[in-house]
Amino acid sequence: MAQQVPDMSKMSQTEKDAMMAQVFANATTEMEYRVELFNKMVSGCHEKCIDKKYKDGDLNVGENSCVDRCTSKYWQCVG
Repeated sequence: MAQQVPDMSKMSQTEKDAMMAQVFANATTEMEYRVELFNKMVSGCHEKCIDKKYKDGDLNVGENSCVDRCTSKYWQCVG
């Protein structure tokens, strides 16, 4: 069901300001949630896939494959 957008032309400036503040608050909350999900994914996949002793500046083939699978599965489950 599509959400109906209020007619802002019929609103007072105070109502417009309150509505925009709510929109901004909702967007901020959503961004914080997405950042938290991303940080959990990075932490979890790093812990699972990356060797504790760094031997090279780049991921090796096994690590790269593991990170790819891990991130894909993570977003399928929570994204």
